[in-house]
Amino acid sequence: MSEITYSGYVAIIGRPNVGKSTLLNAIIGQKLSITTDKPQTTRHQITGVYTKDEKQIVFVDTPGIHLGKKTHINKFMNQTAVNAFKDVDLILFVVDVTRWTKEDESVLAKLKEVKSPVFLVINKIDRVKDKKQLLPQMAGYEKLYPFTSFFPLSAINSDNLKPLVEAIVERLPEGPHYFPREQKTDRGDKFITSEIIREKLMNALQQEVPYQLTVQVERFGKEEGVLFIDALIWVETEGQKAIVIGKQGQQLKRIGQQARLELERRYSYKVMLKLWVNVKSGWSDDARLLKSLGYE
Repeated sequence: MSEITYSGYVAIIGRPNVGKSTLLNAIIGQKLSITTDKPQTTRHQITGVYTKDEKQIVFVDTPGIHLGKKTHINKFMNQTAVNAFKDVDLILFVVDVTRWTKEDESVLAKLKEVKSPVFLVINKIDRVKDKKQLLPQMAGYEKLYPFTSFFPLSAINSDNLKPLVEAIVERLPEGPHYFPREQKTDRGDKFITSEIIREKLMNALQQEVPYQLTVQVERFGKEEGVLFIDALIWVETEGQKAIVIGKQGQQLKRIGQQARLELERRYSYKVMLKLWVNVKSGWSDDARLLKSLGYE
């Protein structure tokens, strides 16, 4: 007699910088989505697979839904997030307990178009000294939308994650697992490598530069116990190129060292990483180039 299994898709949505990617990484127990203190770090839909015994949850981490900017890459990110609402078994709407914005309201308005149950995940409670303040705040959230359940937690500290995961598991429909038990994501090594490099760039750079660059891995191959990676960093202006490279190449060297160390830990190989910086004016608003860079 075959074992009865349960599985389902769960979308993680919200405005930028509320901790969606941190939540995914904490639940999976492995870094799948890059995280920085800058909004709009996540640009792509990223799948994280949680399997325990006969239960499998397929989480879909999404870019933050944001207002204002109208370039092709911003439209791509918003549409990617909205598409994740479709055909999922459950939605996690993540909010920052310290701040409610017009972008939160924008996400809430889109939720009114869906039929899936919605859990409200109230993140960053580690920043609230008096936890009694959470009760009136949750009462306020209840008036906004008929949420199925509420989960105050701290993703960065992995506090109160267990009740959330247990509640998701209870709602999984009967069905086959979508991924092998040991698989954690559907993303390949080249994509994950490009994201790790981009994370180091975003952390190192200030102002608008992080939002006007992307990373393309052109070589990823193992030879005689060494992993060789060549990556191209695209920016929009010569000025941005100069900032990324830094005086006498020191900025790019530091970024490369940080990325190489993390890549070596991830892949358990000695890594030879080479980085180049090229200028492509308006790449973030060029639909055809975006597609060639994997934004589709």
